[in-house]
Amino acid sequence: MLTIRKTFLSGLALLSASALLAGCASAPKDSETPGGDGKKTDFSACMVSDAGGFDDHSFNELGKTGIDKAGEEIGFKPTLVESADENAYTPNIQSLLDKNCNYIVTVGFALSQATIEAAKANPDSAFAIVDDAADADFDGKADAPNIKPLLFDTAQAAFLGGYAAASYSSKGAKKVGTFGGMDFPTVSIFMDGFAQGVAYWNEQKKDNVEVIGWDHKTKKGSFTGGFEANDQAKVVAQGIIDQGVDVILPVGGPIYISAAAAIKDAKREIAMIGVDADVYETDPKVAPLLLTSIRKLIDAAVHDAVTEAAKGSASFEPYIGTLENGGVGLASFHDYESKVDPALQGELDKITEDIKSGAIKVESYLNQ
Repeated sequence: MLTIRKTFLSGLALLSASALLAGCASAPKDSETPGGDGKKTDFSACMVSDAGGFDDHSFNELGKTGIDKAGEEIGFKPTLVESADENAYTPNIQSLLDKNCNYIVTVGFALSQATIEAAKANPDSAFAIVDDAADADFDGKADAPNIKPLLFDTAQAAFLGGYAAASYSSKGAKKVGTFGGMDFPTVSIFMDGFAQGVAYWNEQKKDNVEVIGWDHKTKKGSFTGGFEANDQAKVVAQGIIDQGVDVILPVGGPIYISAAAAIKDAKREIAMIGVDADVYETDPKVAPLLLTSIRKLIDAAVHDAVTEAAKGSASFEPYIGTLENGGVGLASFHDYESKVDPALQGELDKITEDIKSGAIKVESYLNQ
């Protein structure tokens, strides 16, 4: 069992038993590590990726960026463990417990069960989990009191992305498409917000832009069955492209790479929308294809959670990123700036304010 060090334990003692926390931390060396201000620290934070790995140009990479930044500021070197597949989740978490990590961050909803089991078995250890509520019994709270969920209402940012996609497509095919890796709430939330944004465009402009790959009413859509950039992902992307879309939103880490390959094979101009990071910046190879990206600031959420834990002021309350608190957002149009309607950005700014104020309601599993 991991024993929390004195400085961290004092912070945890202040927390309510009903609060929620999920995390990952790196193991310290035998000697203390100099902090960023020259002081000594014995705090450590660690992280376990999902099968996408830390070079996915998406949420695993963003998680790594956040914990690395915290380590530089506080004065520790994070221990990072990549998961080759789902069978590695439990042993990878255990390896960090064995190394006496103070705070363990697991990245992705796929690690939910393994994280919950580890947290229950190690009540004196602190965890955070990205993109999952750690609530397998759906009672509205994490299944272990020492897990902090880091969640993101990306439907809000995806609404903006859908509106932008519809605006771009309105002068072309009037068809936009989306597909996901697996039908998990943290994937479909993008697709559903995107469809709602397209519907809002149609309502405001009296237009009829169609969404291929997701039905907002039935909550059914197209999925690859995994999160690998493989032939299956390309086949699904190609099936949507063949229906005539001129914008496509792939949701699920590296599957956008397969979508990009399908776009190039199509030999016609099709814009792609990235997710999680600003993919224009994280993967220059596909930058010319990107209309924009639907961002969730996982790096900032992880950084803040780790920093609070290191200060002894960690909270078990779930974090939910929104447009209001800056946890989600839409990237710029980059190379497509000259191709979109000049009035579009102003319309998106107004919609953003209306979502923040509640004048526009964006449905998601996080606000029902």
